[in-house]
Amino acid sequence: MRLRPYKPDQPDFSSDKQLRHAIKNIFGYKPGNIFLYRLAFLHKSATQETVKGVHVNNERLEFLGDAILDAVAADYLFRTFPAKDEGFLTEMRSKLVSRKQLNQLSQKMGIDHFIQLNGTSGGQLRSFKGDAFEALIGALYLDKGYDFTRKIILDRIFRNYFDMDELVSQEMNFKSKMIEWAQRERKQLNFRMLEETGSGFKKQYVVELNIEETTLATGQDYSIKGAEQNAAEKAWKKIIGENS
Repeated sequence: MRLRPYKPDQPDFSSDKQLRHAIKNIFGYKPGNIFLYRLAFLHKSATQETVKGVHVNNERLEFLGDAILDAVAADYLFRTFPAKDEGFLTEMRSKLVSRKQLNQLSQKMGIDHFIQLNGTSGGQLRSFKGDAFEALIGALYLDKGYDFTRKIILDRIFRNYFDMDELVSQEMNFKSKMIEWAQRERKQLNFRMLEETGSGFKKQYVVELNIEETTLATGQDYSIKGAEQNAAEKAWKKIIGENS
């Protein structure tokens, strides 16, 4: 499959050789099917059309990479913390592969420099760096297989970029904390969608967190889950402040 010529705002790879060199620097191996890696850097805002009229971007690879990353993270945590329960492992996995974490990884590893975006909307997005990271994991899996991908994730990513002790002490899932607090205090908690702002790639969601029909906090993000977490974090800090 050949893509029609495209001129993105971000740096382009004028040759497969340049792209292979970039992948080698990032992950430490030589890629095979170079088309997969080109596609992994192609954000939805810069969707291309193939000669057969099919529109392509990195979303499918992102979906695949997300699943592979989750599986490797779950296996790694299961073996690293043999005495911990399901709740601990689930929260640790969320910390490892959160959108914020993947965005930061993309920057630290230099992946974000090569993402192809439409200049009119790309700068407004909060998740495109992490999306490209997941897409690259998907490309790696299709190119080299699961065992090779698992080794790269463990050796080149988890062991190089994460401090497990620091991650254990890091607070993150404020929504879960608020739900547990409400259950403990026998209070009714619910999230309610207030509005959607913007459109297309700039669309955000505004959510409020209510306790016993009283609004405790509101949150805004590019996803409903993110807006709920944002509201829960504000509410949790307010409760901690009142009880301190």
